[in-house]
Amino acid sequence: MSFNPTDLTVADYLDGAREMAAANRPYLAFMLAEKAAQLTTDPATAAGIRAAFPDPTANREETD
Repeated sequence: MSFNPTDLTVADYLDGAREMAAANRPYLAFMLAEKAAQLTTDPATAAGIRAAFPDPTANREETD
């Protein structure tokens, strides 16, 4: 993997998102997936990426 962020591909971001999801880091997974979706030119593919990694803060419930 490259250390220059401009060299990263959609696949690189998705790999990172999967790794973060597996490590129970849902917000980081969401952020990486969102970047992958932004880099994707096909709207259907971008929608699929966003559906696979939803924003964990959107459905968070407060508990006491």
